[in-house]
Amino acid sequence: MASWYGPGFHGKRTANGERFNTHALTAAHRTLPFGARVRVTNKTNGRSIVVRINDRGPFIGGRVIDLSNASARAIGVSGVAKVVVARL
Repeated sequence: MASWYGPGFHGKRTANGERFNTHALTAAHRTLPFGARVRVTNKTNGRSIVVRINDRGPFIGGRVIDLSNASARAIGVSGVAKVVVARL
């Protein structure tokens, strides 16, 4: 499961030290290294996007990745969605 985060975090520091940009194609993952690129595919509609890991999370059980608002919109996620995450 994937979720998204953004408005309250825009401009704040991410776990890797850069400022979070809700309009960038980035994501948070608990264990993947910073800078890793992953393809996230929405299982409902088949749309996918490549994002860069720059933060840690999600911290809610059952979720594997938190997408920036722009990343989530690009694949049609408006809340929580079933996704496939593949490291590139």
